[in-house]
Amino acid sequence: VLLNAQSIDGTVRKNAEESLKQFQEQNLPGFLLSLSGELANEEKPVETRKLAGLILKNALDAKEEHRKFELVQRWLSLDGNAKSQIKAGLLKTLSSPVSDARSTASQVIAKVAGIELPHKQWPELVGSLLSNVHQLPAHAKQATLETLGYLCEEVSPDVIDQDQVNKILTAVVQGMSASEGNTDVRLAATRALYNALGFAQANFSNDMERDYLMRVVCEATLSPEVRIRQAAFECLVSISSTYYEKLAPYIQDIFNITAKAVREDEEPVALQAIEFWSSICDEEIDILEEYGGDFTGDSDIPCFYFIKQAIPALVPMLLETLLKQEEDQDQDEGAWNIAMAGGTCLGLVARTVGDDIVPLVVPFIEENVTKPDWRQREAATYAFGSILEGPSPAKLIPLVNVALNFMLSALTKDPNSHVKDTTAWTLGRIFEFLHGSAVDSPIITQANCQQIVAVLLQSMKDTPNVAEKACGALYFLAQGYEEVGPSSPLTPFFQEIVQSLLTVTHREDARESRLRTAAYETLNEVVRCSTDETAPLVLQLVPVIIMELHNTVEGQKLSSDEREKQSELQGLLCGCLQVIIQKLGSSESTKYLFLQYADQIMGLFLSVFACRSA
Repeated sequence: VLLNAQSIDGTVRKNAEESLKQFQEQNLPGFLLSLSGELANEEKPVETRKLAGLILKNALDAKEEHRKFELVQRWLSLDGNAKSQIKAGLLKTLSSPVSDARSTASQVIAKVAGIELPHKQWPELVGSLLSNVHQLPAHAKQATLETLGYLCEEVSPDVIDQDQVNKILTAVVQGMSASEGNTDVRLAATRALYNALGFAQANFSNDMERDYLMRVVCEATLSPEVRIRQAAFECLVSISSTYYEKLAPYIQDIFNITAKAVREDEEPVALQAIEFWSSICDEEIDILEEYGGDFTGDSDIPCFYFIKQAIPALVPMLLETLLKQEEDQDQDEGAWNIAMAGGTCLGLVARTVGDDIVPLVVPFIEENVTKPDWRQREAATYAFGSILEGPSPAKLIPLVNVALNFMLSALTKDPNSHVKDTTAWTLGRIFEFLHGSAVDSPIITQANCQQIVAVLLQSMKDTPNVAEKACGALYFLAQGYEEVGPSSPLTPFFQEIVQSLLTVTHREDARESRLRTAAYETLNEVVRCSTDETAPLVLQLVPVIIMELHNTVEGQKLSSDEREKQSELQGLLCGCLQVIIQKLGSSESTKYLFLQYADQIMGLFLSVFACRSA
């Protein structure tokens, strides 16, 4: 039946799933016992053992809270004898020569422990796992350490008493040590430590134990095996947020290790090394925001200003990473690489130290922004965009005033798409943080407003990724004029802006890079921040959007991909109408004119509800 449940033939598969379901409903203890028997049986094929374990695991846990509670109650009320046999079978499978079977058993044991340990059941589990760790063969050690890791992920720290925590940490640290010859064991131990860190509060409060744990983790970052180095840096990232206040004695050594990894190691390791510093920034930003730099005793954790002290070395290291771009990162929505991680970290550093970062970054920008190699121009632009949140307007506005014309020109004339993409993003950040009623000296004036609008509208015809960033810049440009009173500097361009945005929404390639969504979000913001003098133009927009929405509810037969596209579009158009209704409904004169469309809009909203994918 388990083999059939994985058949390529739909009918065979359906019948098998039906049989499994019947067996489960008629005789749950028998069903679960035979699953654990299948998983433990070395004669059986690996794919059925794995599936048996998976079904067993799903019988113990569910994402949905209500269902999870039911499954837990069901297991707890199971016959004790059956439960003991199942657990014995699972523990036995940890020493199976088949890695898939061991790994599946590890996960199931952790699920059972997650149910039983809080109820003070299966007290001997940790002891029996620990006795496994000290025995060979290596594959059984590896599986046991993996189980301890999953166990720490499943249960909360108060469930395991400190004496057992100490023994788990000892076993894990021994498994990580260089004297352990087997790479798989060391990797499983390092990953287990990652999950066990939350249990180590007492150990991190003891200087000797903490020194020892930190030494072991730092040594593992130098392992010859890349997966172990990555896992060790993941431990450091977790320690940086969980035990921030304990890091001072180690921070210099950690800087040296991370800097070497960022410059020389493989990407997955380098990314975690950068993440360590991003995580320290997050901690310090939180502390500084919460206590406003005023530590008069009510702060639980003082700020150690690790970032402020590190910037002379940290910032140059991050600037180097910006030159390691990937050719196609702008087209790929989920892209993440060293350059992006470095820029993100630089942005967090700017928020942590404020003005102090500016003199460290400006020379890099000046040196690279006009270079013939696109990587240097893009990195300089990215560096500039990254430091616009954090430092004071007084420090940044003089730079922006110098850079603005250059950037507007780059957005239309630079031959490289990456550079244009980042330039548009940086303009958006300038308008987001340094433009608006809160900023004293305006960067946008009568003199340059028209040029800015013209460049952004031109840029909205560029490739989807550049056009999407140009929409974003226009969004913040409009938002900055939200509070300006009866007349907005954007009023003369209102008609043209709206028309350009509508044109973008009809582009053939508007689904790439979230372009259509960005265009509607920007249109909404332009409408929301418009003033009374453009109300007649907003009114003219109503029948246009009504017509578009009407076209999506016409009863044509759609493929599932088109249906998804259609419901996405309906969502965007309904959102747009919502903003228009709020805008026109907020003043008496426009409200009266808008009423002529109310019935029609109401009818359309009801038709949208009637669409099956709405």
